[in-house]
This record gives sequence, structure tokens and C-alpha cells, in this order.
Amino acid sequence: MKLYSAKQIYKADQISIKKEEIGSNELMERAALQLFNWMHLRMQGAPVKIHLFCGIGNNGGDGIALARHLVDHGYNVEVYVVNYSEKRSKDFLINLDRLKDRKVWPHFMNSDDELPQIGGEDIIVDGIFGIGLNRTPDEWVVKIIQHLNNSKAFILSIDIPSGLFTDQGPDNFQAIIKSNYVLSFQTPKLVFFLPETGTFIEQWEVLDIGLDPEYLRVTETDYELIGKNEVLTMYKPREKYGHKGTYGHSLIIGGSYGKIGSVCLSSRAALHAGSGLVTSFVPKIGYSILQTSLPEVMVLTDTDENELTDIKFNLEPSVIGVGVGIGTSEVTIKALSSFLKSNKLPLVIDADALNILSKNKALLKDLSEDSILTPHPKELERLIGNWKDDFEKLAKVKEFSKKYKCIVVIKGAHTIIVHGEKGYVNTTGNPGMATAGSGDVLTGIITGLRAQGYPALDAAIFGVYLHGRSGDIAVESTGFQSLTASHLIANLAGAFIDLFKMPEPPEVEKENQQN
Repeated sequence: MKLYSAKQIYKADQISIKKEEIGSNELMERAALQLFNWMHLRMQGAPVKIHLFCGIGNNGGDGIALARHLVDHGYNVEVYVVNYSEKRSKDFLINLDRLKDRKVWPHFMNSDDELPQIGGEDIIVDGIFGIGLNRTPDEWVVKIIQHLNNSKAFILSIDIPSGLFTDQGPDNFQAIIKSNYVLSFQTPKLVFFLPETGTFIEQWEVLDIGLDPEYLRVTETDYELIGKNEVLTMYKPREKYGHKGTYGHSLIIGGSYGKIGSVCLSSRAALHAGSGLVTSFVPKIGYSILQTSLPEVMVLTDTDENELTDIKFNLEPSVIGVGVGIGTSEVTIKALSSFLKSNKLPLVIDADALNILSKNKALLKDLSEDSILTPHPKELERLIGNWKDDFEKLAKVKEFSKKYKCIVVIKGAHTIIVHGEKGYVNTTGNPGMATAGSGDVLTGIITGLRAQGYPALDAAIFGVYLHGRSGDIAVESTGFQSLTASHLIANLAGAFIDLFKMPEPPEVEKENQQN
């Protein structure tokens, strides 16, 4: 699913209006009807009080039009217009007149007005600001936003939480509505998935308001949302006459005294991801551990007992995953440096290998093309430097990706895979995956997919999706707190099988929930 910018959505509006030969107010009416239908289906005329807070632009116009439909169906409605400017959009005024025709008179709120009382059992519909907001609201409007956030009422936002910018980071985190639910027109927004701003949205849903499908189809976006439909096209089925050599050879290089477990996790994950062969290259201390715990994995060792000092091997793997548990001692840095200078094979780079690169940035030019880097937030900061907000972070990662011709997997609640100018936002995963070894498993999965011939970008996107989906399946039986990295590997088979599961019909799903 494409994630459109505010500018692209505005253009889609204009093209739709022109092609369909309709007025902009008719498009607004279409949006308001979708909002009303969504609410009415769930509320069925429930006697709850609905407070609609509307701005004076088109987002407020959507709210005013929604209020009219709610009034027509007998809902208990109070309408407030946050009068933050003398300028009013044309469509806002049209819908304001239509509301007044029904003898409904909104409360126009100004800077010196008292804040209305809102009960904890009430519903707030937030339509103060839309996707066009590009500056922090005035202080008196911020106080209204804070009043709504503190009300304990359920908050439903129209298109985007008011105060949240669409294509830039916030200036004032106190000036943003904390939405329980966002009904986003046509597409979700990138800010719904970023660490700084995603906290303002508990749940979201897309409402199709019929924007021009041709424009939406041909328009390229900087970011895409990745779900099952997107990764299904990447999946490579097994061949009937294939053998272990058909599906590649993964080499996992890592480990040091006390950190051999990370290599075990990565190696096992590569096997479960489908790699035909897996070899682990570890210090001597890891030999017995791997031979005992993973009989399917071959083992090569360094000459040193406790750490990697000389990375040399007599085989030619399909791909190399390097970095898990290796530490950052001087001898290991020297060994990794020498290895990178001579290596021409595809790489997946994680953990301490990333930290070594960040301290020795000259080594970045030695990476083979389309290397996949998988940093967590602190590792990323060491690689690219500080950032003021998530948008600057993404811009820096794009520059880094282009400069070093690599793919960067920004690990987080919604992991984002960056390749050049393009970003791919993952939708799977859960808080239970914030556990030791989870990243080692991801390294192994991506390495295993790359070994099977998946292009680097597909391996990164598909690997991140499977990793998160495995976590989602696992957490159903473990809960968040008890989920471990080993559970992720154990449920990877379920993640593959789930790719081809058809969704249950609504009546079956409802019956299962009742049982």
C-alpha cells in the first residue's frame, strides 16, 4: 500500500474533482458519509453524547458535514468550532449553512472562552486540523487539545490527529491530539508508523472516499506499507527437483566468549528460513556448543579460543551474515577489516560489526554492493549521527544508503527498510519482540532468504515481515512478557504457512470469537 504525502493527496483531490466533474463540496460530502457510516454501523443509535470539535478548514468542514448526518439520525451532538482564524474554507461555510438549516448552532470557541465539560463516557470527534497543518497551533488552541486529551473520553480523529504534521516532525508534543482511533482518508499517513508520532494513534483504519484510482496507481511514493499482499509477490516456491544446493549456503560469522548463543540463534533462523546449507564460523569455544545444539549446522573455527582473530574459510557461501556476538576488541576489528577488504560476496551485517563500522567509517566503502545493514536505534545513531526528528533520521538514512549502495533495516515497532530514495514500512510485529536475541534471529532469516536467491531488497523486506509475523503468531500463546527469540524461530514455519491462509468468512470469525 502506498503512503502518499499531503501534496499528493491534495493533487488526487483535484484530479478526482476534475475527472468526475463534481464540486469539492461533493467530495467532502462523500468523505462525511463514509465517516458517518463507519460510526453508525458501530453505534446503532446509542444514546451517547458526541462532541465534535471542528476547525475552519476542510478538515473542520468534514466534521461539520458529519455532524449533520449524526443529527439527521437522532444522535446527541454538540458542535464546537475552534475559531483559530478569520479565513474559512468555502466547503466549510457550505456545510455550516447546511447544519444551521437544521437549527443546530455550533459553539464558536475563541481564545478567552471557557473549556466545555466532557464526560468520560462521551465521544469526541476531532476535526480541528487536517493534513495541511504546517505550524504549531496557537497556545489557546493547544489548551483545547490538552483539555480533550485529559477528558478520558474516546477520541476519534478525522484523517489525522489534530496538531500532527503529515510530512515533518512535531515542534510541540503537547499540541497533538492523542487519538484512540483515526479514520484516514484513502491511505494511512507515514507519521502513523514513526516512533515519535505513532504514539498519538492507538488504532487506524482507511476509508475509501473514491479518489481517482488511475492517479493513485501511477503515482510513485517515497514510502510503501508492507503487508501480506506485498510480500506474497516476492515468495519463491520450492522446486520439485530441488536439492540442498539449490537453496544456497549461508555462512554466519560471529560469536565470542559468552556470546555464542547469538550465532546459534542466527544459524538456526537461517535454516528455518529455508537456506539449503548453513555453516557457522566461530571462535574455538563455540565448536562444541554448535555441534551439540545444532546438528544440522556445519562449524568452522578461528584459531583463537575466545574471539575472532582471522576470518578465513575454504568454502564459497551464497551469502554471509556477520556481526552477531563478535565483540569489538582490537584483534576482532582487525580481522573484520581484513575480511571486508577481500570479500565480494553478499553481506548481512548486524550487531558489533555495525559498531565496528561506525568507529571505522573508512570500512564502509569496502562493503559489497547491496549489503544489508540491520541496526537498532543506537547502532543507527552511531552510523549516521544524531537527528532532530524521525523525518531527519529517514533523510539521513536515505543519503547513507545511496552513498554506500546498501540497504538499511531500521529496526523498531514498525521496522523501515530503506533502499536509496525508497522506504518500506513493515506492519507485523509486537512489543513482545523487544527481547534479547530477536535481532540475531532477524539476521539469520534475512541471510537464509538471500542464500535462496532472493534479491537483496526482497530478502530484507520479506525477512522483516516474516520475523514480525512469527512474533505475532508466537505471542498468542506466550503473551508479550514471555516471548523469547527462540519462539520467533519456532513459529517461523507458521509465518510461512500463514502467507497462503485465506481469511475466515465474517460469520466463522464471529463464531470463533464467541467460542
